[in-house]
Amino acid sequence: MSAATAAPAGVRTDARISPRAHLRHTGALVRRNLLWIRQDPESMFDAVLFPVVFTLLFVYVFGGSIGQSLGGGQDAYVQYIVPGLMAMMGMNMAQGVGTGFNQDFNTGVMDRFRSLPIGRGSVLFAKISVELVRMLIATTILLVVGVLVGFDITHWPGLFAAVGLSTVFGSALMWIFLTLGVVMKNAQSVQAMGFLVLMPLQFGSSIFAPTRSMPGWLQNFTEYNPLSALADSARGLMVGGPVAHDLWMVLAWSVGITAVMAPVAIHKFRTKT
Repeated sequence: MSAATAAPAGVRTDARISPRAHLRHTGALVRRNLLWIRQDPESMFDAVLFPVVFTLLFVYVFGGSIGQSLGGGQDAYVQYIVPGLMAMMGMNMAQGVGTGFNQDFNTGVMDRFRSLPIGRGSVLFAKISVELVRMLIATTILLVVGVLVGFDITHWPGLFAAVGLSTVFGSALMWIFLTLGVVMKNAQSVQAMGFLVLMPLQFGSSIFAPTRSMPGWLQNFTEYNPLSALADSARGLMVGGPVAHDLWMVLAWSVGITAVMAPVAIHKFRTKT
């Protein structure tokens, strides 16, 4: 069966599959993706090395100067940057789901999946589930390295809440990159588009430094930047401070992105030829 005729059949197959079968299909695909990581451990290099490299880089290169502006030197900057990097890890891991999804298309794996009587949404949910596991691994490594360089965890319930909030927002971003993985021709295009999106959002936020010294127009941008809200809410939960406004903003962004992009990603996947 050609890809052009498989897509409409896939839509009809989806309608006949029960929710229980969807869960069973998702679980089988999650196992398949985890086994693939086991066979290709190099695919975990970004999740393992990014937290280590970025934490050491920002703490020991920028920690002294930015920490002085915070009024406490490098120790104060460690308390500032680790929750911020948690927000950045979520976005970086979300980008990886798009490149991996695109590579699966180019190698013919997705054609095989779409020829099987499985729910099309199960393929996407399985991909997101495995990427969330990678995100949690990266976050755990980030926190371990952070503690080694002096990060003081003072609110353990807040720590778990911050991890959960970062996971919710990261899963919402994955729908954007899944859509890019479907519509872009190759993985390099997905990476390039992701870079264009990530860089302004990351550096135009409060992840790496306080925003009060930024120009007025950039401060206005950071106020509505979801990464700023995520970083600030993580800091409030983990080290103390105001949380409510930023927390609700992150949740609103997460729900909005998922509500818009999840149907788009599933539709593009079903109809891709």
